[in-house]
Amino acid sequence: MPGGGAEILNDEIRNKICPNKLKSDEWLNVMETAHKLGIRSNATMLYGHIESNEDRVGHILKLRDLQEKTNGFLGFIPLSFHPKGTNLYKKGLVTMPVSGTDDLKVIAIARILLNNFDNIRAYWVMLGKNLAQVALHYGANDFDGTIGNENITYAAGKISERSAGMEELKNLIKGADRIPAIRTTDYKILKIL
Repeated sequence: MPGGGAEILNDEIRNKICPNKLKSDEWLNVMETAHKLGIRSNATMLYGHIESNEDRVGHILKLRDLQEKTNGFLGFIPLSFHPKGTNLYKKGLVTMPVSGTDDLKVIAIARILLNNFDNIRAYWVMLGKNLAQVALHYGANDFDGTIGNENITYAAGKISERSAGMEELKNLIKGADRIPAIRTTDYKILKIL
């Protein structure tokens, strides 16, 4: 299971940014049920909108607690909010994306607090390729996304590259003094590059 839709696990915030999505406990229950059925998933967190740092930490701790119960999460994917083109932007609630420093803090804090998660992703589509490369030194161990043509972030207004090939990603990972590999969705290494 992809694990999207978590957004931020605080219902007061969820009611403002995604009122039609599951409540926090409902999302966690879906994940717990899937894990108990042997279906592993990822966990996401959308940050950089109207949440506080405390909301971020609370979200991460809820994921850690569920992982302690089920060990069903394969990895954590922090997703920085790109406001341009969104309703929050149009209402003037969020006008700027988070800084690169904030992105790296989220990854580093996730690595420390999610000590029962094996994998923290640096999703280059959200971070940009160079910052995702740096994130490999801040706690991320997965440079995520061989994507042909990414549309979701682009539609929200992020102006960046929309695709990357395996050779380019391999060089970025090697440039960060890490070992690139091809893996399955459940993190089985198929080939070291």
